[in-house]
Amino acid sequence: MRSSDSLFPPPSGPAAPFAVAPPGPLPAPAPCGVPAFPPLRVRGGSGQRLRRAVWRQRRSMAAGLALTAAALAVSGFAGGGGGGHGGGTAQGAVRERASPPVRLVSAPVRIADAETVRLLRPGDRVDVVASGGAGAAQARVLARGARVERVPAAVGGAGEAGALIVLAVPRATAADLAGAGISGGFAVILC
Repeated sequence: MRSSDSLFPPPSGPAAPFAVAPPGPLPAPAPCGVPAFPPLRVRGGSGQRLRRAVWRQRRSMAAGLALTAAALAVSGFAGGGGGGHGGGTAQGAVRERASPPVRLVSAPVRIADAETVRLLRPGDRVDVVASGGAGAAQARVLARGARVERVPAAVGGAGEAGALIVLAVPRATAADLAGAGISGGFAVILC
C-alpha cells in the first residue's frame, strides 16, 4: 500500500484549529472569592461517639457486676463477714466448696458408749476419736466432720458392748477406721 492510500486522507483545505500550539504558557485564571459560610456542626461527631461508647461500657459493666453479685448471693459463696458469729463457718464452707469433690463410702463404726449413739440422728456431723488402747491416755481423731448415715433403731442390748452406726467418709478414712476398730473402741464428738 502506498502512503497516499491510507484510511484517513489528509485534510484538504485550511489547517485544523488545534494543529498549532499556542505561543507561550497559558495565563492563570483570575482569582475568584470563596463565599463566607459558618463552620459546619456535625451532629454525632467523634466526641459524641466516644461519649456514647463509654456510657454503653459503664452500663454493661454495671449490669455484669450486679449479675455477679446476685449469683454470689444466691449461691452463698460470698464470705460471711469478719468477726460475727457465723464468720468462721462461712469461710470453712467456702474452703469446702473450693476443694474438688471427694467420693464418699459408707463405713460401719462401733461406738463404745451406746448411750451416746442415742443422741445421734442421720445427717449429723461427728468427729470419730480412737483410744490408744487399754489404759493408754493417748487418743487420736480418725475422722473429722463425718456425716452420720444410719443409726440403729433400738440402741443397747443385754450383752452387746456399744452400738453400730454408719458414717459417710472418704475411702482412705474408711480404711483407717476399719483398721483402728480392730484394736480399740471409738467415741464420737458432735460437731
